Amino acid sequence: MDKYNTFRQDFPVFTYKNYKISESEDTIEIRYFFSIDGLAEFNPSWIFPKPADFSAENDLTFERLAFSLGMAEAVSYWKAACSPVMHVECGELSPEQIQWWKKLYFLGLGEFFYINGINADMDSFINIESVGKFGCSSPAERPAPEGCLVPIGGGKDSALTLETLTQADMKCRCYAINQRCSITETVRAAGLSDDTLITAKRNFDRSLVELNKQGFLNGHTPFSSVVAFSAEITAYLHGLKYIVLSNEDSANESTVAGQDVNHQYSKSFEFEQDFHSYEEKYLGTGIYYFSFLRPLSEFQIAKMFVSHKKYLSVFRSCNLGSKVSPDIWCGDCPKCLFVTLILSPFLTVDELTEIFGKDLLNDENMENYFIELIGKSEHKPFECVGSIDEVNLAVSLAIENIIETGGDMPLLFRKYMDIGAYQPELIAAKNTEYCGKYSEINLLPTEFADILKREMERLL
Repeated sequence: MDKYNTFRQDFPVFTYKNYKISESEDTIEIRYFFSIDGLAEFNPSWIFPKPADFSAENDLTFERLAFSLGMAEAVSYWKAACSPVMHVECGELSPEQIQWWKKLYFLGLGEFFYINGINADMDSFINIESVGKFGCSSPAERPAPEGCLVPIGGGKDSALTLETLTQADMKCRCYAINQRCSITETVRAAGLSDDTLITAKRNFDRSLVELNKQGFLNGHTPFSSVVAFSAEITAYLHGLKYIVLSNEDSANESTVAGQDVNHQYSKSFEFEQDFHSYEEKYLGTGIYYFSFLRPLSEFQIAKMFVSHKKYLSVFRSCNLGSKVSPDIWCGDCPKCLFVTLILSPFLTVDELTEIFGKDLLNDENMENYFIELIGKSEHKPFECVGSIDEVNLAVSLAIENIIETGGDMPLLFRKYMDIGAYQPELIAAKNTEYCGKYSEINLLPTEFADILKREMERLL
């Protein structure tokens, strides 16, 4: 907290100075200019593939999109000193838009504030001042969008979305930020050609890392909002109507019990609604943003996913492992353990070991993460993991399966039984509840809801 107040006093202004759009025949680059006044300059950039016949010149809609992506990026650099004023010298923000961005920043930084011991409040943590104007005066005329853009992260959720939509004969393009082997292999496993995948290149300004080494503040930011705005740009460039996310109902659960701290805030339904509204009011592209898997829990998704065996050898969703080429399961983090646990009722220990490269269920180094995932600590791991209830259901089902088959009980499952968490009398009812779950709190268009319900009936 002392650092927070000191930095705010020493560096009171963060400035979003400008953005520059440059085009070639087949790409469009957006370079951003941010500064913590008196401390550092930042120049991150994006490069998007584009059709040869697209031009951003005099296109107000594209200006708004480019500017908005900059607002989503800016918070990563702002958080180093948490300047109380953000001075926006380019683009235009109404008072309502300013409140929208303040809400995203505040809730999206909930984990950052919690980890750094910062007692921030919504009203005073930042004051956004908008003094800029857009260079263009009117939107360009564009053909009515059609088809789907499916962001692919390499994990099981987006693989299930892509598989389900392609099998339903929906016209799909895929979207990725930076190249990763698991993403390419997921697209290929779905039976799609490599040119189906549209990959944007995000260039992060590494000077922020140097500030972190000097002791400036660091922590989690709402990265999925960056995915949202960059996907919106990609869909606009390529004339696609739907941005089809793969965020599930479980992402709505708070990471810290009893507090409004959610590692997955920008994957939550609350953000999905907010983004959907922002697009309609302030961007006006006609693109429809929603999450296909929102009605489902992680448990249901895992059960449906394992029926598509062709993805088991290619999917990856480990953040640490994604930094290695080719991307891997690191086998040492809570995300690797969570995916192991949620798949454990549907795969054998040997199959899980083959996927992750080690037997996580018999790894004593996983015990602390295990305790967090089953809800026996103050908070869940600060990772994109499912709800406590569904982790407990998955573990209980896996234990039940092992008891019935007479197999060896893994270390973590023995611990689960030793602490009295295993309650076999509750398993059947919980399993029925989760397998039949379909949350009506979603934004699925009717045709997509029908596709998902048919697939649930077929697999569950």
